[in-house]
Amino acid sequence: MNNAPASPPVGAAASVESRWASPEMRARIRRRYGAERRFKAVGLIAVLMSVGFLAFLLGTMAWSGLSGFSQTRVALPVDFRGSGLSIDASSMTKAEAMAALNQQGLGDLLQLSATSAYGAQGESYFGTAAKESAAAAIYDDPSMLQRQVELALPATSPIDVAAKGEGDAASEAAVARLEAAGKLSSGLDTTFLSSADATDPTVAGIWGALKGSLLTMLVTLALAFPVGVLAAVYLEEYAPKNRLTDIIEVSINNLAAVPSIIFGLLALALFINAFGLCQGSPLVGGLTLALMTMPVIVIAGRNAIKAVPPSIRDAALGVGASRVQVVFHHVLPLALPGILTGTIIGMARALGETAPLLLVGMRAFVGGTPDGLCSSATVLPMQIFLWSDEVDRGFVENTSTAIIVLLIVLLSMNAAAIILRNRFEKRW
Repeated sequence: MNNAPASPPVGAAASVESRWASPEMRARIRRRYGAERRFKAVGLIAVLMSVGFLAFLLGTMAWSGLSGFSQTRVALPVDFRGSGLSIDASSMTKAEAMAALNQQGLGDLLQLSATSAYGAQGESYFGTAAKESAAAAIYDDPSMLQRQVELALPATSPIDVAAKGEGDAASEAAVARLEAAGKLSSGLDTTFLSSADATDPTVAGIWGALKGSLLTMLVTLALAFPVGVLAAVYLEEYAPKNRLTDIIEVSINNLAAVPSIIFGLLALALFINAFGLCQGSPLVGGLTLALMTMPVIVIAGRNAIKAVPPSIRDAALGVGASRVQVVFHHVLPLALPGILTGTIIGMARALGETAPLLLVGMRAFVGGTPDGLCSSATVLPMQIFLWSDEVDRGFVENTSTAIIVLLIVLLSMNAAAIILRNRFEKRW
């Protein structure tokens, strides 16, 4: 018996073909293809707009902030002969030598030399860091105390800003005179990367805030990662499916969407008012950000654990592994890429937060670097916020430069997430 399907009648096939070839059907097909082309065009425009906005942001920050990594210097001839300045570099540390020179009148000698070289306005050419820079140069070469030398010393903020093209008329005129005399130079501003906040923008630096951010992130990671991962493991592998676990899951999802300032209020009431922990410190800041980051890690961890095929669990149980061995020897290693990616993305979000840290006292002026978890500290976003409120135009440049540092840290964390995901990723 022949079971082959019967072919449609010739007339029916011709009728279907004629319907597809009809003008109405062709018009419908053209409309479908047109809609698809328009959808692709809209998607391409959206991508190009996103790339354009990102390029505009990065370009603006680079244009305003890259000059912050350089420092304008003014040449100053100084005659140290007969000044009475002396140090013993072999038996003194650099800090001791600089303190001794300051006590012996190095600052007065520099002011006198500036007035002699550039007139009455000469003192306004050299910033707060000039004295430290001169003392450091003497410590490196004590023999200059026996002769006349020309030192390239950091300029004041108005001269520095004018040399970079954004100063007032008086400062620009002074810069023009100095450039004509060949007394201006520029170089890498190591002070910005190695010092803490200050009232003078020429000596203010980012290291204090950067160290505070690192200590705060260390506390956040130490608390949020293990608690978040263990919570995800329990909810996904051990928790019974009942009304209580449903409430817990909904609560965690809601916590991930709570405004960050609410966590700041909770931290203020719990860690500072109730427990009496050190206010405005990396410890309290890290605990606050850990509360905010933990729901994100739990959700990412659950999704990564859920993505592990059930066959992995069944195979491990089939060869006699215990439930704990299945989870920690098989499931967690396979879910690790997703967990690490979610953790680092959550940490990157926490690094950029300012609202919760305002409420726990991390917005104060901190003129030094934190020595420990309970020291007074600030973080990079808060330092940017504080500098943006300053009137001195030198802080505008510092603000853009600090934003570049923050973007570099954030991009580094995202790059680390990609590298870790690719390193630990396993296919099945």
